[in-house]
Amino acid sequence: MSSRALAVLGCSLLLLLWGECQEREKPHKAAKKKVATEPKLNELRPPKATGHQRQPAAAKALKAKAQVKAPVSPSQVHPPVSILTQVVAKGQFQKVLDSLTLAAGDTLELRCRGRSVRWRFPAYLEDEDEGRLKIKHFERYSQLLVLNATAADTGEYSCWAFQCRDSACWDREDRTGQAFVFFTDPQELFVPTEDYYEVVQLRTNHPTLLPCQVTSPGAQVTLHREFPPEEVAVDGVDISYDVKRGFVIHRPQPSCAGSLFCMASLGGVRQISTKYMLIYINYPPSAPKPTVRASATTVGAGENFNVTCTVFGEPEVAVDFTWEYPGQKIGRPPYVRECADLARRGGQVQQESESVFYVDEARAIDEGLYTCSATNLQGTTAVSTRVRVLPASLARRGARSG
Repeated sequence: MSSRALAVLGCSLLLLLWGECQEREKPHKAAKKKVATEPKLNELRPPKATGHQRQPAAAKALKAKAQVKAPVSPSQVHPPVSILTQVVAKGQFQKVLDSLTLAAGDTLELRCRGRSVRWRFPAYLEDEDEGRLKIKHFERYSQLLVLNATAADTGEYSCWAFQCRDSACWDREDRTGQAFVFFTDPQELFVPTEDYYEVVQLRTNHPTLLPCQVTSPGAQVTLHREFPPEEVAVDGVDISYDVKRGFVIHRPQPSCAGSLFCMASLGGVRQISTKYMLIYINYPPSAPKPTVRASATTVGAGENFNVTCTVFGEPEVAVDFTWEYPGQKIGRPPYVRECADLARRGGQVQQESESVFYVDEARAIDEGLYTCSATNLQGTTAVSTRVRVLPASLARRGARSG
């Protein structure tokens, strides 16, 4: 074989070996490149925008501001939570709704969650001494029991948690519970009371409640007048009815006065309630505005004088007067005369109420401030005037010089 042929054969072998080496190195380089471009899990980031997709700094700031959550009110963070539940059987509980209906003779068991709990219940249960009401406090809740319930136990039951720190305690308004409980009794359609007649004031500035509460929410209740016997219209505007409270007279008028009663019917049984004697009172729009004047601001010892307190107001509105005077210090009794008459003032008829305080044979102890306090159903107002008492010699000398 010639030297030229050997050289060609050697070059071919070298090319063949170099190609095999290249093929072996390609998978290794590709795998290495793939591992290098694969990010770690804790380094994941969203891809950066390029070209027209890149967001300016101002847009980023607006987006970040929009993502800030609006402040949340405390009521939204901590809405009121009902902490009252009813025990219906051993180990069985249910949430207490707005009202419950049980039968007379049943046992009412309520639980109120909290470490410190207060209860409110019908006053009748607090006054009766049969021991049917039992309240026990445990570590995480408080228990209220009404044993052998009667129709008279019908009413509102509520509880609330309170919290104490050091010596100060306050109620937790966000942790309360309440329910109106009816104890039905076919023989007692109305919650029994000890009074056959009850006097109710009809005040012109305040709604009037006739508290004829029923023991069953299904009872049909109407309002009646005793004399003349007739049913009173209940239109929901001037007079309305609430099964948990009774009838409410929203606009008391003189025509509403008299003897009224409620009538309930249920399952063929009909009963009447306590009779309410309604007395109309013209309630004053404001506290009295008295004026006071003395017959003389300076008197001599031994002379007589008086101080008059006057109030103008609406007719038939009673005004009471009280006095404070210097002679009280030594126990000197007051001499007072009071009267009330109608008078025309400013084109209107008003009631003039007057109290006159008399002082006979004035002495040095009678010198000072005379204060009149006038009171009506809206409040009390006080006015004062001062009287000076001169020795007799100075009084005579002043009279001569005059």
